[in-house]
Amino acid sequence: MANYYTPFSLRISEELLSKIKYNAVRNKRSTNKEIEYILEQYIQCYEEEHGIIEVES
Repeated sequence: MANYYTPFSLRISEELLSKIKYNAVRNKRSTNKEIEYILEQYIQCYEEEHGIIEVES
């Protein structure tokens, strides 16, 4: 089963994007995958504190 990623446009400051790019290179990820990883970590921490977020598939 193939993964399908929904396109999503994000506006962030050049400074923040530069810092994310820096971390992406250090972590051997693309900038997109680095942002995805950061968001996954945020959701994981949120769910640990507040419970699982239920979403419709």
